[in-house]
Amino acid sequence: MSAVTGAAVGTKAIPSDAAAPDETGFRTTDLAVETPDADSVSGRSVWVSRVIRVASVAVAIGLWQLLTASDVRAGLRFDTLPTVTEIVAEFGEHLGTGQYYLDVAQSLIRIVTGFGLAAVIGVLAGIGLGRSRLLADVFGPLAELIRPIPAIALVPVAILLFPSDESGIVFITFTASLFPVLVSTRHATRALPTIWEDAIRTLGATRREVLTRVVVPGILPGVFSGLSVGMGVAWICLISAEMISGRLGIGYRTWQSYTIVDYPAVFVGMISIGVLGFLTSGIVELAGRRVTRWLPREVAP
Repeated sequence: MSAVTGAAVGTKAIPSDAAAPDETGFRTTDLAVETPDADSVSGRSVWVSRVIRVASVAVAIGLWQLLTASDVRAGLRFDTLPTVTEIVAEFGEHLGTGQYYLDVAQSLIRIVTGFGLAAVIGVLAGIGLGRSRLLADVFGPLAELIRPIPAIALVPVAILLFPSDESGIVFITFTASLFPVLVSTRHATRALPTIWEDAIRTLGATRREVLTRVVVPGILPGVFSGLSVGMGVAWICLISAEMISGRLGIGYRTWQSYTIVDYPAVFVGMISIGVLGFLTSGIVELAGRRVTRWLPREVAP
């Protein structure tokens, strides 16, 4: 077997036209140029990326500890903020109480209920507005008039409209996440190439088959972009609503800690909100990648 055909995996073969011996009698095919394996390079880049991410968080925490423990007052009053060690100690105390888990569970129930309703209604409404001129004419102007209104500005309306604070908070969460999903779905529906629908119709597809085999798969990337944005906005407005009219929840407990000047507990609430938002957004992102795994992925260098 020649050196070209017998080259091991991970090597680059020399073209056949370079196989002729030179004037010294040496054949270039006697060499195999080593190239790095693609999987190993990709694996190393992933680990490097993870290390950098962890290091960036660690550096930020270390800088916070340094500035607060040293009572730095250089434009910003770091001497008034709790240190990292104080926050960690307070976090440990919260983890040992049942009230903390009750607040977390209450906020999660509200976010799942409001966001879940917004996801279903937003996707259906977005497809309807994107495909039906009648629906766009009837409901489009109303949606565009309501969309710029911040969901937190609807708190007085929710208090008057709903008999319980719980229903009002879920309504605020629903409204906050509805429009990112609706608008993203509508734009994705309108951006679908008409040739896709024309092609399947020439094969005798019904309207239902067009919807399930062309429209829905085609808009999935746009839908999950809207869901990702909607989840973040939902958390922002949920916490604000809990601070204003809640009786339980992370937002309510954080505001209560502020009113009694318990600043380490305030930061415990903020960290809890950040972790919960990160986890729920990650779930949406993961679901989007699984559902749209047929899309080509570009790996960042």
